[in-house]
Amino acid sequence: MESSSLFWEASLEELKRGYIEEKSVFICLLCGEKVEKGIVYPVEDQLYEAERFTRLHIEQLHRSVFDYLLSMDKKLTGLTDHQKNLLQLFYEGKSDQDIQQRLGIGSASTIRHHRFTLKEKERQAKTFLAMMELLKDKDEYAPAFLPVHPTATMVDDRYNVTQEEQENIIQKFFPNGPNNRLKQFPPREKQRLIVLREIAGQLKAEHLYNEHELNETLQHYYEDYALIRRYLIEYGFLDRKADGSAYWLKN
Repeated sequence: MESSSLFWEASLEELKRGYIEEKSVFICLLCGEKVEKGIVYPVEDQLYEAERFTRLHIEQLHRSVFDYLLSMDKKLTGLTDHQKNLLQLFYEGKSDQDIQQRLGIGSASTIRHHRFTLKEKERQAKTFLAMMELLKDKDEYAPAFLPVHPTATMVDDRYNVTQEEQENIIQKFFPNGPNNRLKQFPPREKQRLIVLREIAGQLKAEHLYNEHELNETLQHYYEDYALIRRYLIEYGFLDRKADGSAYWLKN
């Protein structure tokens, strides 16, 4: 199962800690990194068992689960930029007075009102989640939509894709198999998303590509590798250094 599916299917407790446990591995929900059980991992003169090493991986690579979740697209969190700023300051343990002074807004009672609004969103989210869970047992006609990758930058109707649609699009644009060349660059946004997702899934995780290496890799799929590279970045699959000297899959 791909990491975005694991992320969206994790329980609330698993999401809070940022990883899930399987029979032989712990899997980071934020990037899909697998940590094998039964191995002791050395880090800076310290030895860590697998689960502790997984938590260390999250701290070192993602800072914290809270920071990762807060950085997700607003379509995925339902939060405005202002609410994200407030949550970050709450998480840092700032007092209402500190926050008021930091943001230069209203008064302490204004901050309290924002706290109330966020609490209201929490209650609404719990209610809605419970209804959707109950609905699963009754709505036999609900299609199985593909999960949105957590690093998505534009979450809209293009993600309205089922497993069957994805298979048809892959077959159409990769007639010789998804490991081979594209027949053409997809003209529609939804098709592009599926194709780019397929290509991103074949790139090396946690690997730093220089521009030449990435271009050669993408040219395997399509002659206009610069176009593929640009869209992989726009859709949130790839990140890069400002000078374009290094590229990597986003976590």
